[in-house]
Amino acid sequence: MADWINILLKAFWCGSAAVGFGILFNVAKENLIVVMLGGFIVGLIKFSALKYVSPSIVLASFLAALVMGIYSMIIAQIRHEPLMTYATPSVIPLVPGVFAYRTMFGLIKLSSAAGDEYSRILSDTARNGALTLFIILSFVLGIIIPYQIGKDISRKIVKKGMV
Repeated sequence: MADWINILLKAFWCGSAAVGFGILFNVAKENLIVVMLGGFIVGLIKFSALKYVSPSIVLASFLAALVMGIYSMIIAQIRHEPLMTYATPSVIPLVPGVFAYRTMFGLIKLSSAAGDEYSRILSDTARNGALTLFIILSFVLGIIIPYQIGKDISRKIVKKGMV
């Protein structure tokens, strides 16, 4: 039970951070609750996946972004707004700041390291940098894949004259 409370708490803070980024990106006031719900859903998916599906942060981030891509498409169609109005602020709270920080800090430490310490720092820095890159790539793919599939389906519907 405590695990779910912890996951819900993290999801709440993801939703709150999404609202902050929504304000930063000038999202209309009436859309902020939708952005908060999106951030909450993304946080819930990511942290649930980390706990119950796989310990891979890349996979959990991809699943969360995939759900966000689908959610954003549906909400954007309903509200007649661009997809990125909802997707961008909702996904940003999941950006891996700690791994990016460790990468940059490792690059700084490399300038004064020598010998075995240099090899260890270089290895850690490369691992953190690659992890950061793959997590961000998973966000991009998770949002783009539903968008592209939806666009292809719409194109086929229009081509057949169903609309």
